[in-house]
Parts: sequence; C-alpha cells; structure tokens
Amino acid sequence: MSSDFYRKYPKFHVAVDCIIFGFKSGQLKVLLQKRPFEPHAGEWSLMGGFVKSDEDVDDAAARVLTDLTGITGVYMKQVGAFGSVNRDSGDRVISVAYFALLDIDRVDKELNREHSAYWEDITRLPVLLFDHADMIQRAHRMLRESISDYPVGFQLLPSLFTLTQLQMLYEAILGESIDKRNFRKRVAEMTFIEKTDEIDKVSSKRGAALYRFNNRAYLRDGHFKL
Repeated sequence: MSSDFYRKYPKFHVAVDCIIFGFKSGQLKVLLQKRPFEPHAGEWSLMGGFVKSDEDVDDAAARVLTDLTGITGVYMKQVGAFGSVNRDSGDRVISVAYFALLDIDRVDKELNREHSAYWEDITRLPVLLFDHADMIQRAHRMLRESISDYPVGFQLLPSLFTLTQLQMLYEAILGESIDKRNFRKRVAEMTFIEKTDEIDKVSSKRGAALYRFNNRAYLRDGHFKL
C-alpha cells in the first residue's frame, strides 16, 4: 500500500490513562494525581502519558504504572479507548484506559510524592479532568462484573489476609453487604483459599487466622465463585 494513502489522513496523539485500584481500611481506593503541570495545573486527574513511537500500547501503560508506583508485574486490564473530539483541551488525543489492581502497602510512597499522587476513596472522588470520571466508572463496573467469577480481588490484598479482610474487600467493590455465614461457607469450599498457621496480631484483637490464595491450586481446580 502506498505511503501516500496514510498522508491523506490527520495524525493524532495516542495516550494511556491508568485507573489504579487499591484497598485500605475497608475502602476501595483510586490513585489520583494533582497535576503539577499545565494545562490544568493543580486539578485532579488520572495518571497517564503519551505512547512513544517505538512502544506498544500495553507497554506504555505498564511503564506509566511502574513510574508512579515502583511496582512491576501488576495485574492490568484494558478498559477501552476514549476518543471524543474535544475530550482533551490541549490537543486531539485518543486515550486507551487500563485498570490495575495492587496492594497499597507495596507502593513506593516517595514516587507518589514526586508525582503529587494521592489515594482517594472511590465513593469520595473529587471533580476530575477530561473524561477520567467516565474511565473510572467503566473500570469499576468491569471489576464488579469479574470479581465474583475470577480471583482478581486477591491482587488488592497482602499475601496473607483474614477472612474479614476478604469479605470487606468484596463488599467495598460490590457496594453492598454480604451475609457473613454464607460468605465463609463458600470460602470453605474453595481448596485454593488456604488457612495458614499464622495469626493476625495487628488488626484482630482475637488473633484471627491468616489465609492465602494458592494460584496453582486454582489453576488445577479451575472453579471460582464467590
């Protein structure tokens, strides 16, 4: 195909935006940036960046995530493309959004400070720039749709967790209360949620048992339903 074919059409900026979910104190949280640069310096947005000419879109999203958190190998899923003509006041920009799930305690706090990034409860988000609120809403919906059928929620927990923490996580994501007895009955039926010999001596007064998720056992059994 002749290169003249491509020259007939305008060129746009391609960006990525990351909806980074965390879980702390019983709340589902999103990592936001108070923009330290123009345009819109001082306003709230998601963390993002432009895709480099020699970079795959997925790699660009992973780079932005690592630059902000210091973590690699994080669970990420593409949310979709956002391309309204006037979505970015700076220029014509098409953005591909991704959501990521991670343990807040693993995040490099110094990098957060460098990027003016802060965790905020998903129920108390400030006014956000561009279409970033729509991105978060779509990502949250995707997370709710997958959380009961796939073990993605464990990405938001430490490697060892209590059943109370696990239930609080699901309630925070789904936005509704869950019957404790039924929830624990379903957990007990899953061989890949393993009880350990360790005890939570920090957040539990009674010393609740700590559990872990065994991915190998999950892949072997191949069934998850909470």
